[in-house]
Amino acid sequence: MSTLRSPEEIRREIERRRTFAIISHPDAGKTTLTEKLLLYGGAIREAGAVRAQKASRHATSDWLELEKQRGISVSSSVLHFEFSGHRVNILDTPGHRDFSEDTYRTLMAADSAVMLIDAARGVEDQTRKLCEVCRLRKIPIFTFVNKMDRHGRDPLDIMSEIEDVLGMDVVPANWPVGAGSDFRGIYDRLDRRLVTFSGGDHGAHRVDEKVIEGEPDSEGVREAMGVFADDALGGLELLDGAGVELDPIAVGKSTQTPMFFGSALTNFGIHPFLDRFLQLAPAPVSRKSDGEQVDPVSHPFSGFVFKIQANMDPDHRDRVAFIRVCSGQFVKGAQTTHVRTGKPIRLSNSTLLMGKDRIEVEEAFAGDVIGLFDPGIFRIGDTLADKPGVLYAGIPIFAPESFMRVEVAGVQKRKALEKGIEQLVQEGVVQLFRDPEGGSASWILGAMGPLQFDVMQHRLKTEYGVELSLSNLPYKLARWPQAGFEPEDYRYSERIRVVRDRDDHWALLAPSSWDFDRLLDRNEELVLAETPDPSLFERAG
Repeated sequence: MSTLRSPEEIRREIERRRTFAIISHPDAGKTTLTEKLLLYGGAIREAGAVRAQKASRHATSDWLELEKQRGISVSSSVLHFEFSGHRVNILDTPGHRDFSEDTYRTLMAADSAVMLIDAARGVEDQTRKLCEVCRLRKIPIFTFVNKMDRHGRDPLDIMSEIEDVLGMDVVPANWPVGAGSDFRGIYDRLDRRLVTFSGGDHGAHRVDEKVIEGEPDSEGVREAMGVFADDALGGLELLDGAGVELDPIAVGKSTQTPMFFGSALTNFGIHPFLDRFLQLAPAPVSRKSDGEQVDPVSHPFSGFVFKIQANMDPDHRDRVAFIRVCSGQFVKGAQTTHVRTGKPIRLSNSTLLMGKDRIEVEEAFAGDVIGLFDPGIFRIGDTLADKPGVLYAGIPIFAPESFMRVEVAGVQKRKALEKGIEQLVQEGVVQLFRDPEGGSASWILGAMGPLQFDVMQHRLKTEYGVELSLSNLPYKLARWPQAGFEPEDYRYSERIRVVRDRDDHWALLAPSSWDFDRLLDRNEELVLAETPDPSLFERAG
């Protein structure tokens, strides 16, 4: 068992941690960027082709069989590497909106976020929603404008759109020189130098970089920009004339975002971005526990479960709880407390996660994510703590927008079905509702989108040997009564269904928001919320 470090050693380890999530709309290049960060971090030697379903390789972060078949990320994963004295932890998240709840949960474990923007498409719907979650959590947001190897929109237009749509001030840390097939480099506005790129073997390996020190209009820099000098200088003059400087305090409050430009596909701009991001991004900071701040350095070990994943290893059918370490030092084999149950547990069978791969870990520090073998005791949002009085806020449940009924009549393996649904619901793959009197015959599954049901059916078949049949239901919204709700006296429309969620809270399902508006008009005392506990976001901040 590892020994407990001194306070000074713990402080140094925590200060070099950088734990962040990458958020984007689908097809913005998130998986490609993730893999290129691993390439520059030395975690992989060669980047594979991950752009299409027919690719011969798949991203390190995409490990579920369904992800390989569809060429999309459907589950969050954790990746890590050492770079320039920093311990980098990437929380890779699904980009598709149907899996946004998994992304929301993962953002609760991040200290910052990289917002990936397609240079041609600008701010898209899913990016906007995820950005709102980051701002609710006061997570600093760093913007990377991707796909500069293709001709896209004017960088100034993208800046304006981010400011108008997302309500954040944008401060470019660098500025592109050229675009499309002529994209040749970036001008670093903070260090006042030009960085040009070449080579890279079509993105499989690191590119060659050439640095020219000097102001944009200096002879050497202007000459290196070539025919793109006038356009680049024009943009840089406008930015310098505006006089807006990077403000670490504003970045920390997510009211200002540093902007970077590059191409994850060709690796142009990846290294400068990674260098600067690690300088600007925050180390782990204190987190709220019942309204009080838990200092990451001085407080003993504590953490919370933000994800549970069963059957990561098909040969062992195991179950892993993802723990975000929030304070102190995790020591393998040490004893801590499972706060929800009040029971002591030993921190054995602990691993560091790298996609689906795992290595035994002896110690970890605030900011790290570890995997603990879960015999079925953990739930998403659970707190682990050495010292009494620590209880991190639970993780919010978001209202599903698609609903299906479980057809159990023709299922041959009833016990396997019940076990599989129970475990996958605990993972957060889908949400489970039921009629108060109906038992398993009245199970209703809720999800953000229909692809989640595909994942559910695929995993039940491959991991539990159960063919699951589902039938569509007309509901599109769920709301949870907070006040003024008495089931026996409740007057409701035939279009609204009254159910219980998995925690036995009352919930209402309806086909449209109009139904809920009409319901509230008829029941003046009724208060509805989009989550069972709407205060969780505030308490988790």
